[in-house]
Amino acid sequence: MKRAGVILAAGIGKRMKSGRPKVMHAIAGRPLLGHVMAAMQEAGVERIVVVRSPGGESVAAYAAEAGAESVVQSEQLGTGHAAACAGPVLSDFHGTLLINNGDMPLVTGKTLQRAFAAAEGTGLAIVAFRPPDPRGYGRVLCNAEGFLDRIVEDKDASDMERSVTLCNAGTVVADAQHFFRWAAQLDNKNAQVEFYLTDVPAIARREGIRSAVVEVDAVEVQGVNDRAELAQAEAEMQKRLRTRALHGGVGMLAPDTVFLSFDTELEPDSQIGPYVVFGPGVEVWSGAEIRAFSYLEGCTVERGAIVGPYARLRPGAKIEEDVHIGNFVEVKNSRIAKGAKANHLTYLGDADVGAGANVGAGTITCNYDGFDKYRTEIGAGAFIGSNVALVAPVTIEDGAYVGAGSVVTERVPKNALAVTRAKQTEKPGWAETFRSRKRAEKAKKGK
Repeated sequence: MKRAGVILAAGIGKRMKSGRPKVMHAIAGRPLLGHVMAAMQEAGVERIVVVRSPGGESVAAYAAEAGAESVVQSEQLGTGHAAACAGPVLSDFHGTLLINNGDMPLVTGKTLQRAFAAAEGTGLAIVAFRPPDPRGYGRVLCNAEGFLDRIVEDKDASDMERSVTLCNAGTVVADAQHFFRWAAQLDNKNAQVEFYLTDVPAIARREGIRSAVVEVDAVEVQGVNDRAELAQAEAEMQKRLRTRALHGGVGMLAPDTVFLSFDTELEPDSQIGPYVVFGPGVEVWSGAEIRAFSYLEGCTVERGAIVGPYARLRPGAKIEEDVHIGNFVEVKNSRIAKGAKANHLTYLGDADVGAGANVGAGTITCNYDGFDKYRTEIGAGAFIGSNVALVAPVTIEDGAYVGAGSVVTERVPKNALAVTRAKQTEKPGWAETFRSRKRAEKAKKGK
């Protein structure tokens, strides 16, 4: 049966104290919303509708880029009302519907798949968990058979009901057409004067539909409401990503100091040093080594390459086999071919560095004139001396040498030497004369 999903993402997240919608805050390099969408897709959801606030243009843009639809909840009248807002968009959908909060980045496709499976047996399912502190959560009350009796919001609960530790995670699975019919019957006669999604099972029971309860690990359904909870979710996600990498054969000297993105690809037998940070879009091949305190994003590091320590690889960097990128070297939108070396204090931007080339300390590619970017071509086996400025667009052909301290603005032919430094001049005895004069001036001031 076809599956659709509705993500509730209309909360403005006041406790985040941010102008950015809550679900657009990121963990592991991906917005909270993106993690929920990915989990839904992993569970077989083919169509996703995101319910956003009137000011959530960035939410709509992200959803559209990811192939999802979005609708606006013009007024915040509760979770039931928010879910019902997706009804007109899904009026033509016949299949199973999953409703989930957009601030649950740790939920997995496996858990959502369990909810789908439970709903197949009863017609309706919810997800529940046991938090360390249940205060503030809706309580899940089950009957003797283990099916849902009712969900009571914390503010509406009695003392006896609050003693129950099983809590509502906010995830509902049901037939789409049935769900929107039930949602239309919700009322707001409660302490919050809101239309509760949690009242849907009671309405379904009038039609003889029992609700299954799927209990999951509390960590998976951890919501994010403020910066502290965002940091907690980040820590948990990093733990997952590191564990997956280690089990996949990646070497890490100090795993707790390494920060990965949701899409970091580390092949077996790659080696990651302490305090390395991976932004999105990084691929490290087997046999490569990323040394301590390096930052990588949007790049590829091939077999046998060594990066760092203290290196920065920016988007578009392609580091080929056996390349050395050393300390305080930055590479952006550049291909560094097999065996080339830039061991220290260098910027390579918009460049192609040929196989076996050597780039000396202090070299920079001057790739930007304030309006446009230009490329630098460094041929195979070329040698660039220290403290060289290569003013793009410029080509250094195969085997050419550029002398230290040069500013190169024109093509350097194959196997040629280019030197642009000024002629050295000497003044014999000048240094001693200078020192004597300065000592005398200092002595005079001291009197």
